[in-house]
Amino acid sequence: DKVREMDDEEVTYKLWRIRKTVMQMCHDRGYLVTQDELDQTIDQFKTQFGDRPSEGHPSRADLSILVAHNDDPTDQMFVFFPEEPKVGIKTIKQYCGRMQEENISRAIIIVQQGMTPSAKQALVDMAPKYILEQFMEAELMINITEHELVPEHIVMTPDEKKELLLRYKLKEHQLPKIQSGDPVARYFGLKRGQVVKIIRPSETAGRYVTYRLVQ
Repeated sequence: DKVREMDDEEVTYKLWRIRKTVMQMCHDRGYLVTQDELDQTIDQFKTQFGDRPSEGHPSRADLSILVAHNDDPTDQMFVFFPEEPKVGIKTIKQYCGRMQEENISRAIIIVQQGMTPSAKQALVDMAPKYILEQFMEAELMINITEHELVPEHIVMTPDEKKELLLRYKLKEHQLPKIQSGDPVARYFGLKRGQVVKIIRPSETAGRYVTYRLVQ
């Protein structure tokens, strides 16, 4: 029937967009993602996963991702797409079990509508051993870092941070701050104490560089 076809079309488009943003996000965090995955067209997505979500092709579970980090292949991260619109504690426990089995301590959960209070509390309780970040689907329909008003952000390594503080004879707390809840900080999965280098185009200097400490 026509209505279901239109719904399927819309949901398929949405899932393709979200998964593509997630792939870019993994790549920008230094995980290994192929160029094909970054460039995947909607037709390639349909070929790989199907275009009838109402019949379970794809089911959200089909979309889950496991990526390994460029610098350390044992550092891996899951991305889960729960089926339930409001994620409950049972699902979180299930994901945790999977992470334990595979010895993976980091995951991203893509949430359709929200999480129950007990599920949210579970995320807090499991940190720092297991880091589970949650993103709403709506946040990932576009990649905020590609917006022209968002300057380029580069996450600095601990060594680069040390060198920066030495070079400018600064104490950490003297750096300007960025909140860990800031959308760009969340995109990169930044933790308290990390430093991000922000490069803005400048009319006069060509580029203007600032540094922010995540708090």
